[in-house]
Amino acid sequence: MPARPRMLAAAITAALALGVPAVPAAATTDTAPVVSRGVEIPAFYTPPTELPDTDGALIRSEPLRLALSLPSLGGPLPGRATRLMYKSTDANGEPVAVTGAYIEPSAKWRGDGPRPLVAVAPGTMGQGDQCSASMGLEHPLRINGETVSVGYEDLSVYRLLARGVAVVVTDYVGLGATDRLHTYVNRVDGAHAVLDAVRAARALDSSSITPDSRVGLFGYSQGGGATAAAAELQPSYAPDVELAGTYAGAPPADLSKVTEAIDGSDLAGALGWSLNGFLQTEPSLRAIADRYVNTAGEEALKDLSTMCIGDALFSYGSARSTAWTKTGQSLGDIIRAEPALQAFLERQRVGTLRPSGPVRVATGVSDNLVPHGQARELAVDWCGKGAQVTYAPVLLPGVGSGLLNHAAPLLTDQGPALSWLTDRLSGKPAGSNCWSMPVQP
Repeated sequence: MPARPRMLAAAITAALALGVPAVPAAATTDTAPVVSRGVEIPAFYTPPTELPDTDGALIRSEPLRLALSLPSLGGPLPGRATRLMYKSTDANGEPVAVTGAYIEPSAKWRGDGPRPLVAVAPGTMGQGDQCSASMGLEHPLRINGETVSVGYEDLSVYRLLARGVAVVVTDYVGLGATDRLHTYVNRVDGAHAVLDAVRAARALDSSSITPDSRVGLFGYSQGGGATAAAAELQPSYAPDVELAGTYAGAPPADLSKVTEAIDGSDLAGALGWSLNGFLQTEPSLRAIADRYVNTAGEEALKDLSTMCIGDALFSYGSARSTAWTKTGQSLGDIIRAEPALQAFLERQRVGTLRPSGPVRVATGVSDNLVPHGQARELAVDWCGKGAQVTYAPVLLPGVGSGLLNHAAPLLTDQGPALSWLTDRLSGKPAGSNCWSMPVQP
């Protein structure tokens, strides 16, 4: 592997790790745990055969020990965590079990109204079950045999807790729960998992959330796409989950453009996660994959299906999809040649519906992995539909075509993004700067 992705991976794990591994929570079922890349997945994450009928219904819960937790007179800091499994509905209309975590903060909420709730949609974690965000809360940095996972979303979670905001984190469909493969960047699966996480948090007896608690969504990268999609689908899928505000950072709104951008980049492994997820959702695409994907490509897809982001940076940084095809075509070339793939990706596009409530779209102007242009186009599309949009370009100098162009705005914009969302949770009205954006970027 080239040195640059290796150095970036090491830098990210060192900079964003927030603690040391904690003792795993006890399993609550008799099912034998799954092992993924040398990591034992607790039996809690194995879904039952029968699922509830109601979306957001709790299937099971148990205490979750946070890696960074300090004793205090009022309870542990920053709060008391609960591991969750709840019912959702996937893109094919089928019931599915989703895992996640709820954290009741120790800090008081000092804004207007009852304690609010924010659903955090994680950025790219990988596709192995051991990569899930709920496990990342107890293992923020895990280097175990072949697995390198980073709980970098813990930072946003802890900053919300410090403000007295309750947080629920989703693991998404198939990440954590061991019955299927994670449907990476699937618009409907991601949106439903986020919205049903809110319902699950409301159902917890230990939660201080009330029916009057305001609800916000927070996500960056994969998470930004999921929260953006959730804001669009909320009126039809979850009318009971009224949104006070949605933050969508660096959203991959147009997967065709994102696919072109990440091919050959530090994040090239995400091509495999995307294709694996597409095939999980739409098995009819398998015939197309069989026509194009060669033996090396099949091995890469299988390998990536159990990897976390750290693993992929080490093993597939700078990989090109041309090496995975029988024809030597790139994945982008194949998409352009196959109407069925084009149609599938068009159904994944975010920006075709008006979002519910005020939204803040942030994107680094130098981001060339999840390209700035397509994220800005999402904001423009929403403005054209009469949405209340705050578009926030993050002005950072570009560094070649590396991961830093994408990752740096996550940190530099996080404070302003959290302040904007906290204002919405306090009932303060949101503005809009749609007037400042011409139709063409």
